[in-house]
Amino acid sequence: MDLKKKVGILFQPKIQAAGDLAEQLAKVVGDLGASVWVCSSWEEERAKEQVPGTELIISLGGDGTILRAARIANPASVPILGVNLGRIGFMTELSAEDALNQVPAFVRGEGRVEERAMLQVELSSTMDDSPFYALNDVVVARGERCRLIRVKATVDGELVTTYKCDGVILATATGSTGYSLAAGGPILHPLTKDILLQPIAAHLSLGIALVLPADATVELEVSTTHQATLSVDGQIEVPLSDGAVVRAKRSPHVTRLVRAQRPALSYGTLTQRLEKRE
Repeated sequence: MDLKKKVGILFQPKIQAAGDLAEQLAKVVGDLGASVWVCSSWEEERAKEQVPGTELIISLGGDGTILRAARIANPASVPILGVNLGRIGFMTELSAEDALNQVPAFVRGEGRVEERAMLQVELSSTMDDSPFYALNDVVVARGERCRLIRVKATVDGELVTTYKCDGVILATATGSTGYSLAAGGPILHPLTKDILLQPIAAHLSLGIALVLPADATVELEVSTTHQATLSVDGQIEVPLSDGAVVRAKRSPHVTRLVRAQRPALSYGTLTQRLEKRE
């Protein structure tokens, strides 16, 4: 079969097996007649140059590699097929052992596409007004000094509270199984577009998570005598000073994950993967 299709392969450079599998998959996909590009997931700008015309991105690593793939794939929202070479792999679809046999079917167009909501984040204190995009979460937190910060949270212009805390997490449904869960937040169905507002170690202030509607706009204003930090998907970090305002809302872009012909991640499967953390 000669497929007139362009396929990208992103691999986690710190995992030797991921690099080896990338080479093997490039040959398998190339033998189908598709054109293939291969790039380290850490070289995001180089990978983005290859995205135009790409119809599928294969991510080799864990969930962190998919987070990078999501930024690379957008704004085109190129579908991503995740192959797990990490520990848990909430977002991945295939195991490394199955990849060589099963990837050709997905390249030929089998399976379905699952859309995951993302966050769009703007920061008032930067000269560059380009937004950040997060598939998992956005965190406003204290820096290296072990002291509380104050974060005034407003939703659609209405004051919610001023948290005295280690930080505040804004998470998507996808991110609800990550840092937000560790901080005591609920698990959302992966396809919902709701937004979680979750404080971290709140002191004498509201300590529970709030589930916000999909169209909510959240502003987090930082009050601190020492440096705080904005973290985007745990991979991009920006220093925050006193008075900085982080504004977040649902992104117009989505991450599209390629799945087999079955429902989204079941609660039974979710439980099994959570138990792997122990």
